[in-house]
Amino acid sequence: MRILHCADIHLDSAMTARFDLANARQRRGEILRTFEKMTEYAAQEGVDAVLIAGDMFDTPNTRELTRNTVLHCIQSHPGIAFFYLKGNHDDNNFISELDEIPRNLMLFGEDWNCYECGGVAIYGAELKGSAGADFYGGLQPDPNKINIVMLHGFLTGWTSCDGHPIDINALRGKNIDYLALGHIHSYSSGRLDDRGVFCYPGCLEGRGFDECGQHGFVIIDVDEKTRRLSHRFVPFAGRNIYSVNVDVTGCLSTSEMTGKVARALADAGCDSASLVRAVLVGELDAECEKDISYISAAFAERFFFFRAVDETRLTVSTDDYLLDQSLKGEFVRTVLGDETLSDEDKAVIVRYGLQALAGEEAE
Repeated sequence: MRILHCADIHLDSAMTARFDLANARQRRGEILRTFEKMTEYAAQEGVDAVLIAGDMFDTPNTRELTRNTVLHCIQSHPGIAFFYLKGNHDDNNFISELDEIPRNLMLFGEDWNCYECGGVAIYGAELKGSAGADFYGGLQPDPNKINIVMLHGFLTGWTSCDGHPIDINALRGKNIDYLALGHIHSYSSGRLDDRGVFCYPGCLEGRGFDECGQHGFVIIDVDEKTRRLSHRFVPFAGRNIYSVNVDVTGCLSTSEMTGKVARALADAGCDSASLVRAVLVGELDAECEKDISYISAAFAERFFFFRAVDETRLTVSTDDYLLDQSLKGEFVRTVLGDETLSDEDKAVIVRYGLQALAGEEAE
């Protein structure tokens, strides 16, 4: 038996805080298409069941295109059982309002529910807060069966974030072979106890620079004769997201910095389909020529999306201005001698002041 485990698809996420309207609209369509391609992959690879462990949608407001596509993906693959457990973003979505639920779509509620799929028992419950002993006590998988449990939240003791906590200790010794989780947007897995494992598949597609790295889903292969499970991560995202730190220490011009950015992005493996953020770090002389908008423009057409971020620190060499009798020297000495300013503020003021004295626009 073969099972596909995915989560955190966040269909119809606005993404306007990350991208302009055109890019956000395109990414929404691409993520929906990746979900559709995932169901096609499942059919081609002989998958018997798809586990969607929460946050299939981002908000209750879904486009008609999204509603129709999701239903088509499920109804056009009647040989695949879809198990959908709602996450913290899934409340009041259109599926709960359907007059007729597709026969191959299995849903869960706040109480434990169990479905038999082939030789596997699939349990799930939707968390609505911090669960107590009664909640975990209601889960009693048969030790003689292959048991998969679906939950959406973060495992206490493993990670910490906003959302519903899951007490990992309360799940140990429960005869769980595979704990199918959602909520954490990067792939991770580990031992639950001597019998079972837990796994976060991560999100299907990254949506911003807090979701860098490979994304996709997990394939679980079940040997019903030996009652053994194995799982593997399958990279599947249409676009990868990169945030690359570029050390530009000592550069004196935008051209030098641009060259370092180009080499860093090539070393990171960024391709034209990628979403890329180049973070400039290191120390620069306050008098260096630096134009971040120029660097952004230089790479804008090389990638689907590119942003340059300036996190460099400016420095001022006191010795360079000790004997300078010009207006510039007097200005720099005055700023550097102000004990009410931090070294960082002094460097920024010096930079802006020198640009103004040179008749340039402050950057």
